[in-house]
Amino acid sequence: MVGALALAAFAFAVLVLKLPREGLTLFGAVLVFGIAGYASQGSPGQPAAPKAAAPVAGGQGAAMVEGRAALFGRTLAPPNYLLTSDAFARQGRFADAAALLQRGLAENPRDQESWLALAMALVGHADGFVTPAAVQAFARAEAIDPRHPGAAYFLGNAYLQSGEIVAARNVWSGLVARSPADAPWREGLSAEVARLDDMIARAPMLQGR
Repeated sequence: MVGALALAAFAFAVLVLKLPREGLTLFGAVLVFGIAGYASQGSPGQPAAPKAAAPVAGGQGAAMVEGRAALFGRTLAPPNYLLTSDAFARQGRFADAAALLQRGLAENPRDQESWLALAMALVGHADGFVTPAAVQAFARAEAIDPRHPGAAYFLGNAYLQSGEIVAARNVWSGLVARSPADAPWREGLSAEVARLDDMIARAPMLQGR
């Protein structure tokens, strides 16, 4: 229910409030707590335990870091390079964050959260637009654990921020289709896909893209 309400609020922000890109990023980071049950259970096939949403820090970079971290239930401390890159991202220093992550991933290529952090830093560095390098980083994150929703969720969110409504819809629809029936994010995200479908149907310029 919380996730569905967050999704409804996000749709309201996009379609009615017409928030600027930074505002949408903050909404996206808040919304992600609706699917954060993944981290509390360790498996998308198990019911989510209730989890209190941590407050989202101000600023685009902080929102990105908090939203991503909500999806990972690490039992060990993150690598030092990830912690430092997060500090850069919180300051809006996305190029520095990306450069550090690339060096860290050269030695630790199987760390899914680091690939997702890199993808998000590349989007931030491109002022919210989804570049080919960002798409590749999202894909690397998803390939490590295809069951984890993080890469597809944040890729769809990035497309939505940049105005690529159809691309966002397609990514999120794919995530819904391959998610278990009891995945904690499925119901809310299905509702968001339906809203995007309605938006596309009402906007002829989006059809056929």
